[in-house]
Amino acid sequence: MKHTYIIGEIGQNHNGSVDIAKLLTELIARPIREATFGLELKPIDAVKLTKRDLEEELSETQMNRVYDSPNSFGRTYGEHRAFLELSDEEHYEVYKFAKQLGLEFVETLCAKKCLSLLKLFTPDRLKVASRDLTNLPLLEVMAETKIPIILSTGMSGKKELDDALEIITKYHDDISILHCVSQYPTMPDNLNLLTIKYLQKHYGQYTIGFSDHTIGIAAPIVAVGMGAQIIEKHITIDREMKGTDQKGSLGPDGVRRMVRDIRLVERWMGEESLYIDKCVTESKIKLERSIASNKRLEAGHVITEDDLHMLSPGDGFKWSQKNELIGKMIVNAVSENEVIYPNNLI
Repeated sequence: MKHTYIIGEIGQNHNGSVDIAKLLTELIARPIREATFGLELKPIDAVKLTKRDLEEELSETQMNRVYDSPNSFGRTYGEHRAFLELSDEEHYEVYKFAKQLGLEFVETLCAKKCLSLLKLFTPDRLKVASRDLTNLPLLEVMAETKIPIILSTGMSGKKELDDALEIITKYHDDISILHCVSQYPTMPDNLNLLTIKYLQKHYGQYTIGFSDHTIGIAAPIVAVGMGAQIIEKHITIDREMKGTDQKGSLGPDGVRRMVRDIRLVERWMGEESLYIDKCVTESKIKLERSIASNKRLEAGHVITEDDLHMLSPGDGFKWSQKNELIGKMIVNAVSENEVIYPNNLI
């Protein structure tokens, strides 16, 4: 059974609060149970935070732009971004909390200076945001750390991806590539999940996955069925909270249902074969049909095809075995509409 690496992305849904970030981390770590069959399922594997350096974030004009929005945490966009930023020490605090809960920790780094985090701790993986796939100087310093890297392709084509891979593979090839569409939320006609198959075909030496920005849980489930090995999804404790990403994220019940269904898909996939599973034996006997009499057959009667039809249960002769009956004599009378068994024949 193949395991899917699931990342719960906090993004900016912590609203600048390390305590909310911890609440989200606790949500991500919750055990998952499938009630009907009593299955204890593996929860989300990792939590992800994003670290920005506002000195390398936006132009002065954009930083000073008035940000008049119900979701704004500051008068200007720069003040808004600053409010949402956690310090290195706060990232480390969430990292330690995640480790106590048994989670891996993924960090998106958006600028060279953000590597200052690595003085405090080493994430299990580094993430390159879609917008930074063409930020080759950033990719180079991230690759130099030799920490496994996840690339998100939300704003890139083949050339952009190939350029990024050329830089990173100078240092290592522990790389994952996530199909992604940087539209929030992603419209159904724009998702193009078949890109996952394209990546598997052309970049199969790397781990291929899916970073989802659609509404709901269906797209990640389909992606896992297509062979995605990593799923990344935004999560929140309350979709009605203030913040631009909250409504497009999964709340607690959505997280539970998504993880449950991904873990079930892992079990559903099975093996590439056609066989009769032992679990259907009881149903096969109860429901399948056997050769039966369509009239009363007295002792001494020689069976012809005109005497036969098919009825349940399925523990008798199959129609493919009819030549084992035709021409045989009935030794014990068989009532109409009864299955004919070997002890009825001579």
